[in-house]
Amino acid sequence: MGITVTHTVTGSAAAMNSSGARRIPPIQCLLTFEALARLRSVTQTAEELCVTPSAVSHRVKQLEQILGTRLFGRADFSLTTDGSAYLAHVREGLGALQRFPGASAAPGRRRLKLAVTPTFARVILIPRLRQFTDTYPEIDIALQVSIPLLDVIAEDADLMVRYGAGHYADVEHIELARDVVTPLASPAFIREYGPFECPEDLEGLPLLRSPLEPWRTWFAATGLQMAEPNEGSQFNDIGLMCDAAAASMGVALVRHKLGAPWMENGTLVRLFDVDAPSPHAHYLCWETGTMDRWECAAFAEWLRKAMG
Repeated sequence: MGITVTHTVTGSAAAMNSSGARRIPPIQCLLTFEALARLRSVTQTAEELCVTPSAVSHRVKQLEQILGTRLFGRADFSLTTDGSAYLAHVREGLGALQRFPGASAAPGRRRLKLAVTPTFARVILIPRLRQFTDTYPEIDIALQVSIPLLDVIAEDADLMVRYGAGHYADVEHIELARDVVTPLASPAFIREYGPFECPEDLEGLPLLRSPLEPWRTWFAATGLQMAEPNEGSQFNDIGLMCDAAAASMGVALVRHKLGAPWMENGTLVRLFDVDAPSPHAHYLCWETGTMDRWECAAFAEWLRKAMG
């Protein structure tokens, strides 16, 4: 896809404001210039930065007007002499801005901090993560654990995976995945308390609890007239609840995707062929402006496709 840029060249005065001080170009213009010079495609640049192609054109035009010089010479986005020289300065400056006090990352490397819910990290993310690191070897991943719903994060993160209803007014977000839930128990528990032929067979049994998966969702889907359990063991991590169920502590209501490892190795077994949609979903969240960093945009796009 081509880009049409009109130029208003006013010489070195274009980079000066009315008071005579030199104007620093907006960071989004510099990021766009660096990405377009590297990718040489408006479409790919727009996708990397999560903006529209017209925004790419506008930012390049704005930067050229501020500098008072052409940066790209032809429709194939080859750089002018000024453009090549300025690109070196831009990359040096962006690299300096991404180096934090005490950081020891090698030049040219990017660091991406992720806050991820524990079981999602173990079951969904880690088995796929090498695909990302092989594609982007220059990005170092720093993985933190966060608690779903409570949003407990070890430190400030660039990107966060939250699990909940999706009403996040404080951050931008996209939905990653929804799932259905079903009761699971260990073979030993089934031998002790079974057989399980209908949902009513759960009455009087220990039901493991989690604020992440309320039992009322599954009760409503089966027409079972039971109240939400208000006593018994409770967990704020689905993986821990699955481990407890595998140890025959009770019946756990678990999402198919997160419970897959336990079901595949036989430590947990479905009790009924009845599923119910979970009221919650996984969301990727970020602060406004985060997607201006290409490594964040690249990870978000990769994770969205991997989850699809």
